[in-house]
Amino acid sequence: MARLTSRIHEVIVTTMDEAGRPHSAPMGISEVNGYFLIKPFKPSSTYDNLKRHPQCTINYLDDVRVFAGALTGHRQWPTLPCRRIEGVYLEQALAHTELEITRFDDDDPRSCFYGQVVEEVTHAPFRGFNRAQSAVIEAAILVSRLGMLPQDKIRDELRYLQIGIDKTAGDRELEAWGWLMDKIKQADIEIDNE
Repeated sequence: MARLTSRIHEVIVTTMDEAGRPHSAPMGISEVNGYFLIKPFKPSSTYDNLKRHPQCTINYLDDVRVFAGALTGHRQWPTLPCRRIEGVYLEQALAHTELEITRFDDDDPRSCFYGQVVEEVTHAPFRGFNRAQSAVIEAAILVSRLGMLPQDKIRDELRYLQIGIDKTAGDRELEAWGWLMDKIKQADIEIDNE
């Protein structure tokens, strides 16, 4: 019997805060039975924003600085207004999907918001990730789990990811990688680059 799996896609979810300001956060989302499942941890800004304003934007992009920036305090990215919901999408998005949240399960430690597609727009072609872009996304996931993962695991994975950075990084990837390495150093994790 075939095993049912849902693919998790690393995207940027943009919600609106109480003052109407955008909050963009990297998140793994999946699509099941026609719904996008958004599972923010509690407490979090994404959770609070979606409970109050049940609309959001899924941004698909190749500028990995946005993923790294959300975890390192570099959050100011230009936005444009959505077409069909009260919200915004990131200007550098290659495509975006506008969602209406139709229900949610308020589980701990993560809730599950079910988003129905209202609008999908493609702005530019996606030409694929190079190894450095993939390395930045993986490192961002590690940074989001500082304090949850053993330091040895973080060190080992970062050593491997450094290979992709060394071989294929451009200016944007190097900038994003630098932000993440600064955050790791702030957590008192020594990374030896051999």
